[in-house]
Amino acid sequence: MAVFVGAVVQGGVGFGLGLVAAPLITVLDPTVMPGAVQIVNVTLPLLTLAKEWRGVDWRGLGFALLGRLPGSAVGAFVVVYVSTRTLGVFVGLMVLVAVTVTAAAVAIPRNGATLTAAGFLSGVTGTATGIGGPPMAIVYQHAKGPQIRATLAMYFFLAAAQSIAILAAVGKLPGRSVVAGAVLIPFMVAGFAASGPLRRFLDGGRVRAGVLVVASASAFVLIAQSLAG
Repeated sequence: MAVFVGAVVQGGVGFGLGLVAAPLITVLDPTVMPGAVQIVNVTLPLLTLAKEWRGVDWRGLGFALLGRLPGSAVGAFVVVYVSTRTLGVFVGLMVLVAVTVTAAAVAIPRNGATLTAAGFLSGVTGTATGIGGPPMAIVYQHAKGPQIRATLAMYFFLAAAQSIAILAAVGKLPGRSVVAGAVLIPFMVAGFAASGPLRRFLDGGRVRAGVLVVASASAFVLIAQSLAG
């Protein structure tokens, strides 16, 4: 159910699967995390790209991936050697600050520096916790719905593949994680199929509000998940 609801949210806003699914999967069986959610994360973007691939911002994507690579390496280091509690609380608070600032009509510029920084932060938290969408979404919040969804989909596909490779390299991708993620894919597909009405609603001038709401929720979930751990 968590993956289904998360796929509905991500199908409409462009991110959010990790927000809904990662905390519950962690509670139910922490031994399959973060690998299980990354298996789903690498699959869902393909459904979005099949519909909206023309909206990808390739230049911005390049800068984000430039930051993602070292960020993923740091995230893997955190998984192996450091408790994710402090990281999760810190990043969650940073996201809330960013949401507050941008909601007050202070625009975060979308340029090479901000995209690279967002990619780095997303790489750290995405690899370590399975929740990596908010930094990228906040930078893209003023873009049109199709561009947000398509660019984030391509980013998440490549990022999740990268995270899976790094987790496997450091011995943190057991077979149980892969199987658990594969079992969840049909529910993800069903959730995406049900997200059509949400996409149409948000594209009527509400996508920025949707991004800020989901980013805020992601931050609170990340903080609560980290403190509970």
